[in-house]
Amino acid sequence: MSIQCDVSPTEIKQANIPHELFLTNLVGNHILMAVALGGIFGSAPWAMLIVPLVSFVILGYTLQRARQSRRRDSWYVMCHWQVCARRSRIFMAMLGLLLVVAGLGWLGYANGLMIKEAAIALVIGIGILPMMVTLLVLVMIESDALYHANQAKLPAWVVARFPRPSDNL
Repeated sequence: MSIQCDVSPTEIKQANIPHELFLTNLVGNHILMAVALGGIFGSAPWAMLIVPLVSFVILGYTLQRARQSRRRDSWYVMCHWQVCARRSRIFMAMLGLLLVVAGLGWLGYANGLMIKEAAIALVIGIGILPMMVTLLVLVMIESDALYHANQAKLPAWVVARFPRPSDNL
């Protein structure tokens, strides 16, 4: 459920920024960049680390900017930064899980505890597959959030958690 807000066109443009940034990270970095780097994976497998590194930088910026928005942005814009911050935390947790599982798979294979196929199955089944499902779900949810930002709407949970300042008077 979403709540209609009375905001200016400038606020709507500013509220789009966190959603566009998050979608750029999901689609541009995690889908397009990952596919491009996958082409050189055989000769430079470490290049794939660019994707999570860029992602952590963007997600970290989003979280920091969401904290700053509580002090400097209008209520509507601040609420949209908070929506993205919440989803960024979820995505960071999934990225962390993927990196831990990839590290464990590599350690298991490098120390002779697993055969190559078992390590690959571990990384794909417990790391990459849940990450890709989360990525696709977040792309759909965030696309909807961008649409709602353009329609001057906010999710009800955000309004409940961050009530409009005039409501507190």
